[in-house]
Amino acid sequence: MTEAQRVGQLFLIGLVDDRLDAATVAAIATDHFGSVWFTAQTGSGAAAIRVVADAVQAQATAAATANVRFLVAANQEGGLIQSLRGPGFGTIPSALVQGGLDPAVLEADAARWGRGLRAGGINLNFAPVFDVVPPGSDAQNQPIGVLQREYGHDPATAGSHAAAFVRGMAAAGIATTAKHFPGLGRVLGNTDFSAGVVDDLTTSDDPYLGSFRSGIAAGVPFVMLALATYNQIDPGRLAAYSPIVIHLLREQLGFQGVIVSDSLGAAAAVAAEPIPEQRAEDFLVAGGDLIIPGPLPIATRMARAIVSRTSTDPAFAVRVNDAALRVLAAKEVLGLLRCG
Repeated sequence: MTEAQRVGQLFLIGLVDDRLDAATVAAIATDHFGSVWFTAQTGSGAAAIRVVADAVQAQATAAATANVRFLVAANQEGGLIQSLRGPGFGTIPSALVQGGLDPAVLEADAARWGRGLRAGGINLNFAPVFDVVPPGSDAQNQPIGVLQREYGHDPATAGSHAAAFVRGMAAAGIATTAKHFPGLGRVLGNTDFSAGVVDDLTTSDDPYLGSFRSGIAAGVPFVMLALATYNQIDPGRLAAYSPIVIHLLREQLGFQGVIVSDSLGAAAAVAAEPIPEQRAEDFLVAGGDLIIPGPLPIATRMARAIVSRTSTDPAFAVRVNDAALRVLAAKEVLGLLRCG
């Protein structure tokens, strides 16, 4: 792979209106973007989504991606957060409802939901949520509790049930994403719509991290970082830019898979850094691997800045190549690498 192709593997770009338009095709060819996700809510069903997913995979050429096929992702948690609906996908209950099931039943259900995703050409799910919302605080917790996205109100329940979801999806050939490390269950604001979201409670040895430990033990291959600040861990930076948070995830919790950002282009939480290129570089330097950049023009700016910096900063180039290797290792498990 060329350096530009390796950089392209670090990006997961959105399909506007769930279509593969000409601008996205051109960006894949020019900037070598290696992964995509369905951004809209649709009820068109698995067959219609599969047509788009297959068209995406057809872009995996020697010139564009060195024949490496695409991660194709969707937000398929359940309840209010289920982007893909219609024939073949079924209706997934909220995480809070799933958390009331026996874990073995939930695992079997998740495998069934995963087979629907697989039929639609999806291989990566931006789920499940491992955040723990303290008992009685759902109404105050805008990103998780209000939307019933948590599996339970204690680390053991949330961890065991979200881990069952991970195992079920894996049985169907779907990679999953534990989110939002180190947890959004104790904040007030939603980082998609609010800047300056702060957690004053979570510590580096907090029992609430136990849910994420359960996910890592279950083999979850992706972990998404939160766009909040954790004053007891690293008060000076968002978690997505924090080498301290990433060290906690890697060294203390033992996660060796792909660390993915939340949106570094569209979320209100990142607006304090007005230069998108800097957001992407800060995430990578901190130890992150896979960037969700937001709008396509921002993705292009980020990718070209990263390519440029790799040519003059050897340490940064090593970090970029390490991140690309982690993404490629995850793709190998999913059968997305083609030799020769």
